Amino acid sequence: MPKVLLTTLNAKYIHLNLAIRILYDLNKDNGNADLHMHEFTIKNDPKEVAAYCVDYDVVCFSCYIWNITQTLAVAREIKALNPNTKVLLGGPEVSYEWEPVIAEDAVDYIIAGEGEIPFEHFVRQYPYVSLVPNLIYKEEGQIHYNKQSVQFDVKLLEDRNPYQYDTAEELNNKVCYIETSRGCPYKCEFCLASLDNKVRYLPMQTIKDNLLYLMQRGRTIKFLDRTFNIKKDFTLDLFQFILDHHRPGNVFQFEITADIVHPDIIAFIQEKVPPGLFRFEIGIQTVNQQSNLEVSRKQNFTKTSGVVQSLQNKIEMHLDLIVGLPLEYMADLKYSFEETFKLYPPELQLGFLKFLKGTPVREKYEQYDYVFDPEPPYQIIRSRFLSEEELHKVTLLENALEIYWNKKRACNALKHITAHYSIFDFLMGVGERFVEKHAFHKHTLKQVYEVIRDYIQELYPQDTVLAELLALDYYTFYKVKPQDIFELEADKAERFKVIESFGLNHHKYRFAVLPVHFDTTIYIQDGAIQPKLDYLIIQFDGQEKGEVLCADLQYL
Repeated sequence: MPKVLLTTLNAKYIHLNLAIRILYDLNKDNGNADLHMHEFTIKNDPKEVAAYCVDYDVVCFSCYIWNITQTLAVAREIKALNPNTKVLLGGPEVSYEWEPVIAEDAVDYIIAGEGEIPFEHFVRQYPYVSLVPNLIYKEEGQIHYNKQSVQFDVKLLEDRNPYQYDTAEELNNKVCYIETSRGCPYKCEFCLASLDNKVRYLPMQTIKDNLLYLMQRGRTIKFLDRTFNIKKDFTLDLFQFILDHHRPGNVFQFEITADIVHPDIIAFIQEKVPPGLFRFEIGIQTVNQQSNLEVSRKQNFTKTSGVVQSLQNKIEMHLDLIVGLPLEYMADLKYSFEETFKLYPPELQLGFLKFLKGTPVREKYEQYDYVFDPEPPYQIIRSRFLSEEELHKVTLLENALEIYWNKKRACNALKHITAHYSIFDFLMGVGERFVEKHAFHKHTLKQVYEVIRDYIQELYPQDTVLAELLALDYYTFYKVKPQDIFELEADKAERFKVIESFGLNHHKYRFAVLPVHFDTTIYIQDGAIQPKLDYLIIQFDGQEKGEVLCADLQYL
């Protein structure tokens, strides 16, 4: 009986791979193979991973765009240690344009496409694999592909729990992935999901049983459905199930299409869902309708914006944009970015177009004069619409967006910029200034604020409110009163006068007192700038980030 290992290299330690768990659960008792399962991360030393794998007869890797390079490195190490160990690859990254991969001496087999049916045949028939559907293999120096049209019936997952082999501690410390359906009704040409347009739902009771299992043991549960909200009744049913059974600490993440969210779903969320329980990932990608049509994508940005705004008091939003789509020049990208940024999502991801194997945008790249990196992640280098220099500038903007907005370090200042200037130009300028002085991945928090402070002083010297709002961001990001790098704090005598006049406990807390030119109470309550000579008072207890005290001394 062959000893077979199902494994993968996850992007991070906190991730779990659902695919290998499903394959393990379906095949562990078939009696034809001694099946095992183990996970690594892309940061593990390939030699150490290979040393774990070499005692198996067959090692099966789940391959994705983020791990294929490291997976092949491990495969080569396995062959160096034990040439008799066979290596099988599966997953989206090897299901298309697989010829260079199977040509690798370290790769013996590839399963193309959905893996359940081929893998079952493989473990039952091994080592006689010539009849395994969709298996690519080598025999006597020749490469064979047993291409067949097979599709797994997801109803066969009824009453199966792929997470029953994990400890409660492991589930609690990692992101748990769950699927309720496969396929996507949309045909966006940059996405692999567009290749499977038939949406297939798992049995509802199995979904609920597994969801309950994860809720009781895990914390963060992420749904893998490409468009979770296709069916209103299905969505509401699972939302209600979550509300009935979730426990403190649970967070649920969904990928939704915002412009088709039914009004009943919005009403349900507003009426029943507590803030912070749900997170929605929304792929806006572009506001440019010509670009959308060019990649067979449909989107009504007006409706999307309305849904985002109507739910932002309850749902944490993660919005995505793609840089480099056809027909989107720099001015179009700027418009898309600024219109999306005005929604003030807690996280805005600016991703660059990737030419994934199997996608239509990769197949017709020459039509738009695209040049992209031939190595994973196959990212755009230039096109007819954006030059290399322009794309480089956008990468600097992306870094600034991550440092100052997504990490919540300058939200007040950036909202002010958005209301009065160009947030696109500002972030690009800050990004350029930052890289002149520091590495994006190696800097101090003080340097983060010094760069944006100096940039604001240089470009907007007359905008005193902007400088004061940045100071607000700065002081409220620290748990301990930081150095006065803005030189805005009141002097010692004035500070103590303010502290005493409000009866603040200066024995228990430390305070920053900044004279400002806007009504702090109105701003903290409503986000509106009302001109007024006022004091911004931030209290520090050393445990939590600085808290703003308004004139009436209520915490806000």
